[in-house]
Amino acid sequence: MTERVARRGFLLGGAVIGAGALVSACTGNEPDAQPAAAESAPVAAPAGGNDSPGDKVVIGFSAPAADHGWIAAIAKNAEAAARQYSDVEFKPVEPTNDINAQISAVESLIAAKVSALVILPNDGQQLNQIARQASDAGIPVINLDRVFPDKLSYRTWIGGDNYGMGVAAGHYIGRKLKDKGVSDPVILEIQGIATLPLTQDRSKGFDDALKTYGFTVTARQDAQFTVESGTKVTSNLLQAHKKIDAIWNHDDDQGIGVLAAVKEAGRSEFFMVGGAGSANAMRDIQAGNGVLEATVTYSPTMAASAIKLARLIAQGKGMSDLLENQVPQSITLASETITKDNVAQYLPLGFES
Repeated sequence: MTERVARRGFLLGGAVIGAGALVSACTGNEPDAQPAAAESAPVAAPAGGNDSPGDKVVIGFSAPAADHGWIAAIAKNAEAAARQYSDVEFKPVEPTNDINAQISAVESLIAAKVSALVILPNDGQQLNQIARQASDAGIPVINLDRVFPDKLSYRTWIGGDNYGMGVAAGHYIGRKLKDKGVSDPVILEIQGIATLPLTQDRSKGFDDALKTYGFTVTARQDAQFTVESGTKVTSNLLQAHKKIDAIWNHDDDQGIGVLAAVKEAGRSEFFMVGGAGSANAMRDIQAGNGVLEATVTYSPTMAASAIKLARLIAQGKGMSDLLENQVPQSITLASETITKDNVAQYLPLGFES
């Protein structure tokens, strides 16, 4: 995710992986973290193992400005996780979409000699050097989602699986069309920003999964990760294709515009899969009265996990469910498929678009 919109990209997909499972796997036995907790009173983590209070640590946090649902959820999840621990002082800096301002903010955290740094960079390439400075100063950096190109710039990376999102969407669509006996389906794909590597990874995963069923994408177009573009692009696609079997939309935030265009056109002969796992998309899936049948996750709960990892690393601990003494260098979250059958399990973890 590099330009301003890259926020959406790595960011986008955004929403809920088997989020609770990942969060609990990170530190041991605490209950699943939920985004809503960030707005409620602090909840103490249960005692035992890695959750027992340890050395006091100060965790610095820097992320882009919350200009859409997924990024807003990133900040809330990070704060909520930090508030679970009496031995953590959470030190966030002002969120910003300006590269230079984020560099300056991270410099202030380095100067404050925080115990660990969690950084979701606006642009991994452009913030690589300041992350390297932190690492060289002995401050472990937990690189959240948009990766720094230099592995010496971070201690651990945690993020979503863009390729896996495409695979999950492709399998849902492929299996359903096969089960319906459709032999030559019209499958449309509405991307975020076509030039971004994350978008290309999603499309590659989608293509690869569809190939296993003998299917291909009929047409794909990017919608810039915005509601407005989602509406415009979808309207054009609906006009160009008088019969459609399935649509995959990469991003649930942009999906608000996509679904608005579908409703305006009065079309319902196809089914749709979303991307990220927003709460509004899940409510639509739960209601079951529209074309949206599923969404594939890209969870902002990764921010809560990043805070938990930062705490463990700063305290010299490993992950209690693993045999190794140290936290792994890289953690890629799974992209899960949310349908009407399991949406109730995921809805508490969804973010509001």
